[in-house]
Amino acid sequence: MIIGLKKNIAQWMVIYTRSNFEKKVDKNLKEQGIVSYCPLITSRNKWADRVKTVEKPFFSSYLFVKASPLEVNKIKSSPGVITLLSHNGKHVVITELEIEQIRSITQNYADAEVISLKSLKIGDKVKITDGLLVNKEGLVNKIMGTKVLMVIEQLDCAVVVKVNQLALNVAS
Repeated sequence: MIIGLKKNIAQWMVIYTRSNFEKKVDKNLKEQGIVSYCPLITSRNKWADRVKTVEKPFFSSYLFVKASPLEVNKIKSSPGVITLLSHNGKHVVITELEIEQIRSITQNYADAEVISLKSLKIGDKVKITDGLLVNKEGLVNKIMGTKVLMVIEQLDCAVVVKVNQLALNVAS
């Protein structure tokens, strides 16, 4: 039966974890034989007496798991897991392409960071970190859902950018 087969198909889902438990949950799930992915980014932390390179989760309190609906209860009961993200009562499913894009970003952009669209404000100075306008800076003039109208002075123009949360950095 086609419906039964679809229920057994493993799909990428998003796990919400306890704060600072991303790597522990990832390790625990892998030990249970569940495909798990905790995107990590390497950063250099500087203290007064030393500099240390550390790997930290790219998404705070989130990681991804490729599992079938039959494995959901096992995942939810794992230590450190709060829940699987859902929308309208259904688990949020991430495509393989989106997972590969996240892998590519974390492997190729050492200074990448996640910025919530909710944290963007009119007047913020932002730097585009991916795509055709990479490294261009501009000011946010208007926010329209997932689109941002920004002025790019270097190009003497204004553009509307469909914002990928991973494609903008708030410039300092």
